[in-house]
Amino acid sequence: MAGERKTFNEINITPLTDIFLVLLIIMMVIAPLLDQQGLNLTVPENVEQEHLTNKESKILTVSVSSDDKFYVDDEEIAPDNLENYLKSVVKDYPDGMMIQTDGESTHGAIVKVMDCARNSGITSISVSEI
Repeated sequence: MAGERKTFNEINITPLTDIFLVLLIIMMVIAPLLDQQGLNLTVPENVEQEHLTNKESKILTVSVSSDDKFYVDDEEIAPDNLENYLKSVVKDYPDGMMIQTDGESTHGAIVKVMDCARNSGITSISVSEI
């Protein structure tokens, strides 16, 4: 009887449980990072110039200079007052807004104008480089 071995009748699930707990913790850490919103950008189609001249469009033009200053009709708007200004004129420009940027302006300044426009209720935003 000394040579007989005891048979193994049960499966040890402790390592499997450990793996599942580690995967659960990883998913709990990664899940909030996946919920961040980004910008939904669409590439504009080529529009013939004739269509633009036949219809009077009311588009607000905001210029961003190389030193990240904001201008509307050659009048400088302070960054703190930009959103309030856009809220006050949004009804006068139903066709949306054009952001004209200098090649040296920063990404943060352009995103600030986009955020202010979105918060003001402007839904159609175009960006062009001067």
